[in-house]
Amino acid sequence: MPAQLRVVRRRIRSVQSTMKITRAMELISASRLTRAQERVAQARPYTEEITAALESIVSTEGTISHPLLEHRSEADAAAVLVVTSDRGLAGPYNANVLRTAEELMAKLREDGMEPKLYVTGRKGVAYYRFRQRPVEQSWTGFSDAPSYAEADAIVEQLVEEFVSLRVDQIHAVYTDFISAGSQRAVARRFVPLVIEEVEEAPPEPIPQYIYEPSPERLLDALLPRYVGARVFTAMLESAASEHAARRRAMKAATDNAHELIDALTRQYNQARQAQITQEIMEIVGGAEALQKSGS
Repeated sequence: MPAQLRVVRRRIRSVQSTMKITRAMELISASRLTRAQERVAQARPYTEEITAALESIVSTEGTISHPLLEHRSEADAAAVLVVTSDRGLAGPYNANVLRTAEELMAKLREDGMEPKLYVTGRKGVAYYRFRQRPVEQSWTGFSDAPSYAEADAIVEQLVEEFVSLRVDQIHAVYTDFISAGSQRAVARRFVPLVIEEVEEAPPEPIPQYIYEPSPERLLDALLPRYVGARVFTAMLESAASEHAARRRAMKAATDNAHELIDALTRQYNQARQAQITQEIMEIVGGAEALQKSGS
């Protein structure tokens, strides 16, 4: 019985230590999430405006030709940027991204294109290395707080692959940050530019602009920035989603630890009560034996 009590006490102390770690990680993720949300809110307006500007130019100037707008009739390869995290303990965050990437690559193969992988985050790199999938380029070490310089290095590589005709499309798979309680893994095509169609007609006629300098020169300046903004925003969305997923996972782990400690405490109290009852019975039995022997 004493050995059993020692085992239960040891398990309670172990779970309490684990609970302190998960609680600390939950608080850290919550504090980092606030900053990540602010960065997402700051980046989204710029990305939306530059996308709208490009769509306006392309829609009104239908004869414009630019390498990053080129829809190649015989597309053979597509670059797929997969944005994962460097660290784990984030629940299904990475699994959702990787599953969405697998679905996208299967669709690309059905369309006759060979996907080429470009991966950010150690979890994604380890996933494809374990499955012996070729990765063209990988970047790690900044998933929870990406900078524009790091996104620019990725964009430079992807645009070079597209312009040099090694790939015919550029896709990205990342986690769209909807709110602190909701994130969704999505796959988006960045290049060639996708003009989103609106079902309802605009209330007013679309104005016809005269561009200065020429639309071609505007596209030369804006398109690389557009790709950079889209990739950087995707990385910021993923970072915020990572912190939100980790906070949620650590909160669940902390709650489970509480429940396990309560269950172990009840088990310890029952065992301790049984030990005390047994000791009392042994004392009473010994006293009765002595009384009988004395009489």
